Amino acid sequence: MYIDSHCHINFPELAARMPEILAKMAENKVTHALCVSVDLPDFPQVLALAEQYPHIFASVGVHPDYEETPEPSVDDLVRLADHEKIIAIGETGLDYFRLTGDLEWQRERFRTHIKASRITRKPLIIHTRSASEDTIRIMREEGAGVADGGVAGVMHCFTESLEVARAAIEMGFYISFSGIVTFKSAKDLQAVAREVPLERILIETDSPYLAPVPFRGRMNEPGYVAHVAEYLSTLKGIPLAQVAQQTTDNFFNLFNVVR
Repeated sequence: MYIDSHCHINFPELAARMPEILAKMAENKVTHALCVSVDLPDFPQVLALAEQYPHIFASVGVHPDYEETPEPSVDDLVRLADHEKIIAIGETGLDYFRLTGDLEWQRERFRTHIKASRITRKPLIIHTRSASEDTIRIMREEGAGVADGGVAGVMHCFTESLEVARAAIEMGFYISFSGIVTFKSAKDLQAVAREVPLERILIETDSPYLAPVPFRGRMNEPGYVAHVAEYLSTLKGIPLAQVAQQTTDNFFNLFNVVR
């Protein structure tokens, strides 16, 4: 079985096809999915899906790319996370690729999420793009790592260097690979994936984006996460069943979910 550790099935293009999305998950043995929050106005939709479907979980957080949106406080995140189906804080982090200029507000937002994670004891979902140095620095400064009293989390849709992966793993974080790792152009990322221990890997779709080969260019969905697992199996030269079982165990262990 497989788990999609990061998707956005509340987005309109997927929400309109929910029966089909769920059927495809079942067909491809994707037993659970984590629907990830990107802003507070749409959070009720995310939570509603988790409440409606036993095998769907949810997070609460505000994405670093969302500049013109209500800013969350630590209290906001702690209050909204007080629900059994909310298993993570995020997605949060830093993105210096899509946004430029004075991004101190982004860094402060990231710190807010880390504080909320430490209070709620719910893991972080971290997005980092063209900002790895500041991302790791703030994670350390705010005590996101297990050794510093945090509960760690996952570096989602990972595309950074092996050095960054190792720095995150040292803090207790997991590394999540998306369909990007299956792309022919992703040679550097594939080299990283070979080196990251399977015991620290999660798999995800980040749907509706980044569909893996052989569906690249189409709308992504949780059922396609099996193709990420298949690629990692080939890349690492290990049985697919081992990848499926270990990434599933990793998900339940990280997010403290009862099977």
